[in-house]
Amino acid sequence: MLIVEDESLIALGLAMAVEDLGSDVVGPVATVADALALLAVGGIDAAVIDANLLDGLVTPVAMLLTEQGVPFVVHSATGLPGELASALAQAPLVMKPARPEHVVGKLIHSLRHGN
Repeated sequence: MLIVEDESLIALGLAMAVEDLGSDVVGPVATVADALALLAVGGIDAAVIDANLLDGLVTPVAMLLTEQGVPFVVHSATGLPGELASALAQAPLVMKPARPEHVVGKLIHSLRHGN
């Protein structure tokens, strides 16, 4: 599971929650550029992404995840960026602050139930 989060403590908590479930962590990465580079390599099966990163809004990452058919959840203190909100109104969103287990659980629920 790819973790795209620019706050190191949150990223660490998310990584630990993913590992506790027995899944592999890709990243964490803190920038749009790094996330896009990892997605170009492939092999990503799911992702948790922060809406606002060190180098801008996560919209290009979310759009590429969608194009590649990779499920994801947005973890944000501000909600979905405008362009992303209109393009992906159904994207699962977990508002910060939230426990890492809740964020990862939302993604797993979405994978199981298709929403």
